[in-house]
Amino acid sequence: MSAETSIPVSADALAHSQRVSAFLHARIQEQGGWMPFSQWMHEVLYAPGLGYYAAGSVKLAQANTLTGDFVTAPQLTPLFGYALARQVIEVLQQANSTDILEFGAGSGALAHSVLTALDTQGLSANYFILEVSADLKARQQQLLAPWGERVVWLSRTPATFTGCILANEVLDAMPVELFAWSEHEDQVLQRGVISDGKGFQFQDRAAPAALEHAVRARMPYLPGYRSEINLQAEAWVRDLGTWFAKGAALLIDYGFPRHEFFHPQRQRGTLMCHVQHRAHDDVFLAPGLQDITAHVDFTAIADAALAAKLEVLGYTSQARFLINSGLPELLYGLDQTDAKQLAYTHGAVQKLLSEAEMGELFKVMALSRGLTQILSGFSRSDRSAQL
Repeated sequence: MSAETSIPVSADALAHSQRVSAFLHARIQEQGGWMPFSQWMHEVLYAPGLGYYAAGSVKLAQANTLTGDFVTAPQLTPLFGYALARQVIEVLQQANSTDILEFGAGSGALAHSVLTALDTQGLSANYFILEVSADLKARQQQLLAPWGERVVWLSRTPATFTGCILANEVLDAMPVELFAWSEHEDQVLQRGVISDGKGFQFQDRAAPAALEHAVRARMPYLPGYRSEINLQAEAWVRDLGTWFAKGAALLIDYGFPRHEFFHPQRQRGTLMCHVQHRAHDDVFLAPGLQDITAHVDFTAIADAALAAKLEVLGYTSQARFLINSGLPELLYGLDQTDAKQLAYTHGAVQKLLSEAEMGELFKVMALSRGLTQILSGFSRSDRSAQL
């Protein structure tokens, strides 16, 4: 399938995708003609100057436009960030800190909303951002300029940190290992990518011992079943435990507990692509022009946190978290005379809370160290026991 026939792209975008494809073909050949999918996903998303997050494409749309490829919760309405800020305040108070660290800040909309809400409460916080995308960093710097030196961009994780960490739709963008169970025997296969010089396709090989062990520890043999394991996300959580001194990390992403993630009916995994507001599963379409994501196995994240001596302080749906954090009250407090804006905001909140939209698919997990009090966002309908 070609970019020209599948999605409308400009000549410049097509030329960029062709450069990315040529780079990928060469890299595969350098490695003997086969590349693990986790590496292929890393290259297509993060290769310097070429990857989706490393080049200059417009990824994030404004909520009421058709630009970009997808819209995240903070862009739908600032009420998302205002509600989250209530939870941030609780974390900062318990940690005795005024520091916030956000991973992958997108357009900067979440930082903007959180800082606005905190300022309203008289809390002057320091906001640190770790961003791998140069063009998103530029957008963030423009939007967050009013906060001046209170917003700082980091090039690496700090040596130590006390405060509140935010990661909204970060884990899903980390490269995953793809695996498949053999159709005819109890064997774990690792899925990789091969190239014929013109296109890409999957080719399976016997999985290395570490991947095989990880798969067998999580699910039984199901002939022909294929899915993914996000070992990088688990490593990220374990690393978090080495420098996170006190506070809580709020992880917001789409995903499931393990018994749902590896459900027999989910036999093709969760890998998805996003381009121009279309979602599909063709990972080889238009390399460099589309995002590739996978849902999060939150049981694996919880296990990694416990191994890192972090506590799982809460786990629930996005809808329940936002309701617990006061989103309905924030909605009722809006100017009721602006009918057009009010209607739009009600629609955005409905999307955030609806089980058919983001409310149930997205989950919120709090990983903490040194906190003793229950966070209000998880005060009702905490699902930690389901992990």
